[in-house]
Formats: sequence, C-alpha cells, structure tokens
Amino acid sequence: MSPILVALKRVIDYSVRVRIRPDGAGVVTEGVKMSLNPFDEIALEEALRIRERGQAGEVIAVSAGPADVQQQLRTALAMGADRAILVQTERPLEPLQVAQALLCLCRTHQPQLVILGKQAIDDDNGQTGQMLAALWQRPQATFASKLELTAGQARVTREIDAGLEVLEVQLPAVITTDLRLNEPRYVRLPEIMKARKKPLDVVTPASLGVSDGAAPFRVLKYEAPAPRARGVRVGSAAELVELLAQRGVL
Repeated sequence: MSPILVALKRVIDYSVRVRIRPDGAGVVTEGVKMSLNPFDEIALEEALRIRERGQAGEVIAVSAGPADVQQQLRTALAMGADRAILVQTERPLEPLQVAQALLCLCRTHQPQLVILGKQAIDDDNGQTGQMLAALWQRPQATFASKLELTAGQARVTREIDAGLEVLEVQLPAVITTDLRLNEPRYVRLPEIMKARKKPLDVVTPASLGVSDGAAPFRVLKYEAPAPRARGVRVGSAAELVELLAQRGVL
C-alpha cells in the first residue's frame, strides 16, 4: 500500500505569549517552548488512524527548518509515524519553497495522500497545501472536518458558511485539516523511547532541487497589537446612543 506524507511545521507553542524583539526585526524565540503546529498535529493523527485501519502502508513525517526541528520530528515519531525527513536549512522558507520540496518528495515516495494543517499558527498563510496540489497537478480538499477513504477516492467533509460541503477527490490528493477532524493522541514515555530508534533522514533543499536563497518577500517590521482601550459603562440606552453618535458610529 502507498504511504501517507504528513507535512509538519515547528512553531512557538500556542500556550506561550509571543513577544516582539526590541528592534522590531522579529519575535523572540530564544528560550521559548517550540511545538508542532496544532493543525499539523491533527493531520498526523488522521494519517496514523488511516494506517491503523489498514488503508496505508506507512506514515512519513516531513518538516523543513534548522537542525532543532529534529526535536519536533521525534515527537511525530513518538506519536506513531514510521519515519521522518528533515529538509534542513537555516533560512526561513516561504510556502512556495516548502511546496516545491514536498513535490520532490512526492515524486520520490509516491504517496496516496499528502496531509497537512490548513495553516500554521505563526504566520497564518494557509498556502502550502494549495500550492503543492497545483505543482503536483493533483486534486485538493481543504479545511477537512471528516475524511473517509474508499477504493481510489477520498470523501472529505468540510465546513463552510452555509453548512457542510462534501467533496470526493481521486487519489493521490492533498488534504488540509481543520480543528474538528480529530483529537491528537497523548504521547507516552515508551513511545518516546522507541522514537529514538526510528529513521530520521536529513536532506538539503539543494538536494531536492529547491533554492533556499533569499525569500521573494521581506518583512520590514514587526509590531505588537495596540493596547485595548478601556470600556465605558453607560447608564441607559439613550446615553449609549448619544455616545455612539459622538464617536461617529451612528
């Protein structure tokens, strides 16, 4: 059976308060807890469940970034992934560069599915899955809240403004996951110990034919959100209307 490729991103843990550097050049990452992107963790859990149902041969976890990302890939291996691949680079990669790297891995490993989170909680781009589907010339189903596999097809339920939308796509395909798809499993100590012996291959963008040079976009400055103004308590509806009128809202 064909494998499933799961793309993962290393991000600042969702429980950590993000702080801007004094010079505005970025966010503080030194000494900050890093974790798997929560949406990607859901994607990994779904891939593991598909394999456990006997509908996939193996689960391959893939990530891009510096050597420290091996820690998050080991977490993925502890969750149950069979092996991992790190595209190691010290430069931040744009979504298109990540999609190009994933495309090369798709051509090598011939997965039936590529699953990844709908977005990362650090930049909220939500672009990588769509770009990969376009480059790979395969169908895509985004924001999946339910995923069912049949012979050669994936049936995906996704939430939209008007309710639920159900799509059927031919495999191989790219799926991006939403929060309601599943709840990731808890990693226990024995699995963490076993993960140390699982294979983790390190490759470079150049070996995949992907440039890791200067990104086409340059962030000029980071700024923290403006402090929230204090609320005003009014004594009556008439006073509220008057106050809103003074502020030009009405």
